[in-house]
Amino acid sequence: MDISRVFIIVLDSFGIGEAPDAASFGDEGSNTLATIVKSDRYDTPNMKELGLFNIEGVTCAQGTDSPKGAYGRLRESSMGKDTTIGHWEIAGIISPEPMPTYPEGFPEEVLEPFREQTGRGVLCNKPYSGTDVIRDYGKEHMETGGLIVYTSADSVFQIAAHEEIVPVEELYRYCRIARNILQGKHAVGRVIARPFTGEWPDFVRTRNRHDFSLVPTGQTMMDCLQEAGYDTFGIGKIYDIFAGKGIAHTEPISCNRDGMEKTIEMQDVDFRGLCFVNLVDFDMVYGHRNDIDGYAGAATEFDGQLGTFLERMKEGDVLIITADHGCDPGTSSTDHSREYVPMLAYGKSVREGVSIGTRGSFSDIAATVLDMFGVEGDICGISFWGEIKA
Repeated sequence: MDISRVFIIVLDSFGIGEAPDAASFGDEGSNTLATIVKSDRYDTPNMKELGLFNIEGVTCAQGTDSPKGAYGRLRESSMGKDTTIGHWEIAGIISPEPMPTYPEGFPEEVLEPFREQTGRGVLCNKPYSGTDVIRDYGKEHMETGGLIVYTSADSVFQIAAHEEIVPVEELYRYCRIARNILQGKHAVGRVIARPFTGEWPDFVRTRNRHDFSLVPTGQTMMDCLQEAGYDTFGIGKIYDIFAGKGIAHTEPISCNRDGMEKTIEMQDVDFRGLCFVNLVDFDMVYGHRNDIDGYAGAATEFDGQLGTFLERMKEGDVLIITADHGCDPGTSSTDHSREYVPMLAYGKSVREGVSIGTRGSFSDIAATVLDMFGVEGDICGISFWGEIKA
């Protein structure tokens, strides 16, 4: 059977257990899935039926006797645990060197040209929680017009500004300035606009966040598919993560629910190729806030929409569900965690109940997608299509 469409849905931060090198990243004992299944708000019968709890090493819930999908777990090969590196690896790029991080804040060689080119001062300049930073520096920002610059354990340069002080498009321009400065040894994975509104101390971040990523350092599965004449769609922040490279069509989303609604709408679009989806709320709204019940509830809501998606799949469709890293809301840390991620595949062309075991790289997904379409490319990864093809 010919494959006409592949849908890859990334449940941002949906890790399924510590990776062998988790201790090196300060993440020993992390297990996002095992944490959220303990919540009474967790209920994912559709993912269970696809084989989520049959995956090697997943012992936090009972598997099903007859999984409807193929399933397995993937170990990250790249030296990082952030969104950019995780998605790049899913798309076929392994990053052997970690992107730069700034636990002590950004140096003057970065901040001086940033201040000069934006004409504004800089506040904070250290790792900080995104909600705490606007509470602690938002009032000073509104009084002085200085930009709140902060980072995290990830390779990010984040700029927070009140929309009444700095209009959103102006904030985006400042982010582009920062992106041009942050190259070479300071080439962080993402520059992120973090606009907010409200009155102190009750400031609220808005949905006008925007990521300005590095251009991928090599060829991706999307590049290969485009060159072969296939369509490539990005839903959510996929376009931002890849700096637009390889993504012909993009659709922004406001939340997980909106992302799945748009993905379900894509099932009615007549295209041949890839639809690549990121559902960021798992990570941004719940994982980083250590909100176990919220995370569990988001998984339950996704699973309900997944049921609708599965019912609407067509003959030549294949669905792959995976993640880009972990973010265990049950640990003391609010940062990403170095974990295995799931791989669930389903479709008329996919054999039921097949375990691919533990794979050595997220990039095996990219190799598998290209294999499905019979497309060659200069990417990393080993295809498992031969193991799961019906």
